[in-house]
Amino acid sequence: MAHLDTAGTGRMTTAVRAVLTECVRLEDRYGPYGLEEHLGDVLHTEIHRRLAQLLNVPAADTALFTGAAAAYHSFVSRIPLGPGDRIWTTPYEDVANLTTLYALRNRTRCRLEVVPLRPDGDLDLEWMATHIDNDVALVSVAHVPSSCGIANPVEAVGRILAPHRCLYAVDASYAVGQLPVDAARIGCHLLTGDGWRFLRGPQTVGFAYVAPRLEETLAEAGPIPAALPESAAVAALNAALADHTQTAEAPRETLLAQLRAAVQEIPGTELIAPGRVQSGILTFRHSDLPAALIRHKLAAHGVAVWKTVPQQTPLLMPERAGTTAVRASVHHDNSAQDVARLGQALREILHQARTRPARALPRTPHAAAPMAGPSRHRARRRLCLTN
Repeated sequence: MAHLDTAGTGRMTTAVRAVLTECVRLEDRYGPYGLEEHLGDVLHTEIHRRLAQLLNVPAADTALFTGAAAAYHSFVSRIPLGPGDRIWTTPYEDVANLTTLYALRNRTRCRLEVVPLRPDGDLDLEWMATHIDNDVALVSVAHVPSSCGIANPVEAVGRILAPHRCLYAVDASYAVGQLPVDAARIGCHLLTGDGWRFLRGPQTVGFAYVAPRLEETLAEAGPIPAALPESAAVAALNAALADHTQTAEAPRETLLAQLRAAVQEIPGTELIAPGRVQSGILTFRHSDLPAALIRHKLAAHGVAVWKTVPQQTPLLMPERAGTTAVRASVHHDNSAQDVARLGQALREILHQARTRPARALPRTPHAAAPMAGPSRHRARRRLCLTN
């Protein structure tokens, strides 16, 4: 199988699977508390040391969660804001984080604003530098969004925000493990990530970097409700982090260029790649074939990709990649043969679609009238971002 869906779920290494298997054996024999006691140093010290090395932060400022979305909600939802405060988000924000931001806006009556994009799809940093003020209390940016491969300039954003009072949150779920993620250089107060994408750990484990300033801000709200992952998942992530730091990474830029070329060679394909800097994720659509069909056909040809839908990043306009599309992602464990296999499979799928004769619909004596229901267009509701 050519696995080109690391952005969805990374393939665990042999070492990571071995840790999971051993944890299941130990838990079956000694129970969950016995397993936790056996993994004491890993759970309380080693995993935090590895996260600190990965993110360039103090180990004491890292925390474990069941995922990035849970970590983001645990901290952002408790930030004390008021009617005079503003929150900045971007069109690339994930729906899970947006849900938290909407709830925070509704509870505190603050304003939620969207940073505009430049014509090329990049965040408008000049707009941010011009409009930043002390009433901006929180800025939330996705390093790499779930629906396309743009790598947002989180360090440049951090430099703009540094002189001001606002807290800065970065969602690195689709960036950590494939791009350098240095929380100290970014200058953020919260950074969240998942362990099962480009880090290739197990699902249901994520983490956060929490700066002392954010901890002080939330101190009056009481202790953060912990969404702690299972001990086995933490131990497996610890093994995945060890693999990540020891693996000699192949040049991702070369594989991404090959991936772009393979897709662009297919007639009728359109790349969805806003922004000047791209990560190892490429999203595309075809003028004739729906994304779901392409994904299923590729799986039958031994190529794993994924499908993105507009609901993942609902603030992203359709002309800026907010439509249903195919998402392929390359990592250092992929090869040029994987990319070539994708291109060949796409050509075969398109050829089959064009040569297959149209199937006649069966004739029925009495065609049933369509069920009445609300118009799709009337059912859409425009998102209200300000009070």
